[in-house]
Amino acid sequence: MTNLFNEILYRPLFNLLVGIYNIVPGNDLGVAIIILTVLIRVIFVPLSIRSLISQRAIAQVQPKLQELQTKHKGDKQALAQATMALYKEHKVNPLSGCLPIIIQLPIIWALYRVFINGVKNDALVDLYSFVHNPGVLGNIGLGFLDMAQKNPVMAIIAGLLQGIQSWLMMKLQKPTAGAANNPALKMTQQMMYFFPIMIVVISWSLPAGLVLYWITTTAFSIFEQLYIRRRYQ
Repeated sequence: MTNLFNEILYRPLFNLLVGIYNIVPGNDLGVAIIILTVLIRVIFVPLSIRSLISQRAIAQVQPKLQELQTKHKGDKQALAQATMALYKEHKVNPLSGCLPIIIQLPIIWALYRVFINGVKNDALVDLYSFVHNPGVLGNIGLGFLDMAQKNPVMAIIAGLLQGIQSWLMMKLQKPTAGAANNPALKMTQQMMYFFPIMIVVISWSLPAGLVLYWITTTAFSIFEQLYIRRRYQ
């Protein structure tokens, strides 16, 4: 299974990173990481948009769902049937928001390995024969950042951007009256506040190259959410 993962996901992404590194002016590893991250995110734009729209739609039917829970209290079968009818009426698929995330998880894990190993020159043995071996990968990115070392400033930036994304997510969902009393929604909102802090703590001890990936993908998500909010409001 590990070999299959390496050959299908890790090696192609790693080779793509090195290929981009080879053609970027000055062989800047930081710029190569940003380009690769944006390319991957562009590929997943349709899935991301579908997920965000689904989350907003689910939030909008929460008040009616609460009414059904009150009406059918103690009758799980009737509640399940009424809930499915409600979702069908409003064309809401509660699983559609999770599916894109599940599909992306193996890609995210592969990218994690790519950016962890990408600053290690012994990883170059995984290059395909048609990808030029630069011999040594320069650790300096964006002209002054060491991609192999921890960078507290970048960890804080990653947390701040994650906070902005979480705030936009809550604004995008626009929960209607009555949804504020929903325990599940309250828990989701609490996680959105806690997640940026967790990102800072985790990023504090990671190589700057991996944190740069997270900063880039979060910034991409922010613009993506702004687009969805304008396009589908």
